[in-house]
Amino acid sequence: MTSGAITRRRKRKRFDPTPWLFLAPAMIFFLVYVIFPIGQSIGISFLEWDGLGEKEWVGLRNYRDLLDDAAFYVSLKNNLIWLVLYLLAIPAGLFLALFLNQTVTGIRLYKSLFFFPFVISNVVVGLIFSWFYAPDFGFMPKIIGFFTGQEIAVLANETLATYGIIAAGLWPQIAYCMILYLTGLNSINSELVEAARLDNAKGFKMLWHVILPQLRPATFIALVVTVIGALRSFDLVAIMTVGGPWGSSRVLSYFMFEQSLSEYGTSMGYGAAIAVVLFAIMLVFITVFIVRMIIQERTA
Repeated sequence: MTSGAITRRRKRKRFDPTPWLFLAPAMIFFLVYVIFPIGQSIGISFLEWDGLGEKEWVGLRNYRDLLDDAAFYVSLKNNLIWLVLYLLAIPAGLFLALFLNQTVTGIRLYKSLFFFPFVISNVVVGLIFSWFYAPDFGFMPKIIGFFTGQEIAVLANETLATYGIIAAGLWPQIAYCMILYLTGLNSINSELVEAARLDNAKGFKMLWHVILPQLRPATFIALVVTVIGALRSFDLVAIMTVGGPWGSSRVLSYFMFEQSLSEYGTSMGYGAAIAVVLFAIMLVFITVFIVRMIIQERTA
């Protein structure tokens, strides 16, 4: 028997189908419910279609119309504002996790209070903050009126509406990041901490050089989840302002819903084009994060 035949025989013996059999159901679901809809949306974005009638091939016209649509730029700008301000959830979650990681009396009660926004749905969060901003009985207009002499209805203000919704979104997102960091703090190497203490490392020095490097996996997950959450923000906008006032608080996902799926939205092709643009933005961010993670693992 030749050496090439022996090598091929060894490779055949090495192949074990068991992992593929376990992965097969997940891969089938991923293909059917993720890959196929993505391809279908890209295809629809080149059509003029109301969702029921005849489909007409229009090529890139939906994308050209999108570039001339002022509402698209407002939505894109709001998504960028969401992205920048949503990142505040990461240091805020880290700060709360460090605080709640202490062993003092009553800390479990504090933990329960900070966990609360994570366990309630965004619908409830939106309703709570809508009441908080309400001009007639809300607490926020009273606070603004106390300092400025004039009460302001936040969600009815074109400039402030987006920031008011983001503040509502940050509440559960900070709790989520806090949980990630609490999990990371429980797996910190205590021997490294003790060794750092012997070298007189404490306070910010201990946090920066000893704690944060060990929390890098938690930080990565918090960063990815926060970025994706900011880009796909929809529910709070739908509940608190319905994209208003005058479309000033729209984001891309809500703009897509308005154009294709809402009561008056009949342009499936135009909505699909918005979805493709949003998907492309997310894909860029996710690719950058994954490439960076691979580089860090190789250099570690």
